[in-house]
Amino acid sequence: MRDALRSSNTTLVQVSEKSKVPLIGAIPFGLIERGTNVIQIRPSSMCPLSCIFCSTDAGPRSRTRLAEYLVDLDYMINYFNALADFKGIEDIEGHIDTVGDPLTYPYLIDLIKRLKQNPRVKVVSLQTHGHLLTEERIYEMEEAGLDRVNLSIDSLNAELARFLSGNPLYDVEKVKERASIITECTDMDLLIAPVWLPRINDKDIPKIIEFALSVGAGKKWPALGIQKYIPHRLGRKPKGVRPMSWSEFYSALEKLESEFGVKLVLSPEDFGIHPAPRLPKVMRVGQIVKAKIVGIGWRLGEALAVAKNRAVMVLNAAGLPIGSEVRVKIIRDKDNIYVGRPV
Repeated sequence: MRDALRSSNTTLVQVSEKSKVPLIGAIPFGLIERGTNVIQIRPSSMCPLSCIFCSTDAGPRSRTRLAEYLVDLDYMINYFNALADFKGIEDIEGHIDTVGDPLTYPYLIDLIKRLKQNPRVKVVSLQTHGHLLTEERIYEMEEAGLDRVNLSIDSLNAELARFLSGNPLYDVEKVKERASIITECTDMDLLIAPVWLPRINDKDIPKIIEFALSVGAGKKWPALGIQKYIPHRLGRKPKGVRPMSWSEFYSALEKLESEFGVKLVLSPEDFGIHPAPRLPKVMRVGQIVKAKIVGIGWRLGEALAVAKNRAVMVLNAAGLPIGSEVRVKIIRDKDNIYVGRPV
């Protein structure tokens, strides 16, 4: 199963307490907090799809990834609980999102259960494209305590949906059935989150809105979270797509709001998101630090390193042996996510 989710060029890296790799600092695995009551949880970087617009070049068709990461459950929970205690608030949302799909994590149900056992956690939510979502898994997630599923459906047309997913086995009809089960047979909420790709799925967006409303999405939170397509330097870029400006995007959403009578221009307050204590940065852009190379990097030319008890992705690192110590100049420090280059 895991091999089917990975490109033949990638290596599966197990991240555990034994590995001594910190769970803060890296984009593809661990925990990310951005100064709010939401903690992003990334237990697996794998994905069964290879969406043509994927910002992280995920899935079996990846051309840039060197490694996929899988985090030990106990290690993740221990780190999460410590971070939750640091924040010191009682309404944390644990949002399970990945640079792939959380349903690839083999311990997902136990992860949800143990997050909900933390008295500081009020909400546990999950983001998925739904390809691996089964009826049995839905009921398991509900029993474990999951509060909301953010389900990405980018087209209701079977052929276009397969094209967008980059996987000929993707079945949007099954995903729609699973969406109905979530809203009709469980207490979990559902948010439908399509990516709007101009000139490709423009006609699908109104249909997706109608579908979300028809199945009863948005019991407690917004029914829809339409996402603007944003090209990323190392992501996939569909031919012929000119990204909308933010003003064009919000103007289009406002027109659809008026047409369908549903809120589409969202704010953090719609999800109960508010400022909360932020982890202090331990490194700054421009700073030169001593880092230890501990593993394979996420993408071609990268290495995974540790510096000042944080994970660091080191660029231009081909040929640096595991176990070596190198001087690294930090070129990114936003939200305690660190990227550097050897100097």
